[in-house]
Amino acid sequence: MFLYNVTLIVEDSVVEEWLTWMEEIHLPKVMATGKFISHKSWRIIDSPNEGVTYSYQFFFEELEGYVEYINIFDPVFQTEMKERYGDKVISFTTVMQDVL
Repeated sequence: MFLYNVTLIVEDSVVEEWLTWMEEIHLPKVMATGKFISHKSWRIIDSPNEGVTYSYQFFFEELEGYVEYINIFDPVFQTEMKERYGDKVISFTTVMQDVL
């Protein structure tokens, strides 16, 4: 099992609108790619950053599907978020493998 983690830092001024957009538009599009088997959403409580920090975790079983997602779908989704929120939302990603 693998985990694709997206950590996002969101300016306070757009948090409510952004959360609605994530729930109603962005997450359904990501899951509709068929590359992930499930996802979880978290608000990070002890973040040292200004704004509000979230972690979106997407679970998958095959690295090939993840690579396809990153190469084909992710650039489109990144552009959509950048056009909508600009520098009010910044993100970084990590990929993890279950070892137990």
